[in-house]
Amino acid sequence: MPKASVKRTINCKKKELIELVLDIEQYPKFIPYCIDSKVYQRDNKENEILIVADLTIGKGPFKDTYKSDVKFYKDKDLIYVTNIDGPLKHLENKWNFKELGNQTEVSFDVDFELKNRFLNIVMTKSFQYGLNKIADAFEEQANKNLNNIKN
Repeated sequence: MPKASVKRTINCKKKELIELVLDIEQYPKFIPYCIDSKVYQRDNKENEILIVADLTIGKGPFKDTYKSDVKFYKDKDLIYVTNIDGPLKHLENKWNFKELGNQTEVSFDVDFELKNRFLNIVMTKSFQYGLNKIADAFEEQANKNLNNIKN
């Protein structure tokens, strides 16, 4: 199973970065290869936010949609994502956030396995690169959002 991690310190408040990650409907606007997103359920509870969403990922003629369960644990500053349906046999994403003054340290850990064994082999070779591109996209979007607030 491909596994990868990335850690960044981003120039925005923790709350703003968490809101960006939870704003799944906006992903197609800034995440590479994210073609579409759809949120089916969003429950804001006292200690957690629960979201069920589809993401359609693709490039050129290749695309696929997977459904995921997204949980934000407010007391732990943790977003935990697992797959429900789609091309993934297994998916586990963890986002951890730690505020450092006006910056936020975020770690993003992904562990997944595709149902297609051949694609698993292909993805393993380029997965860290892809995860870095996703982290870059979130960082760039956070910077854009921060600049829009300042102006």
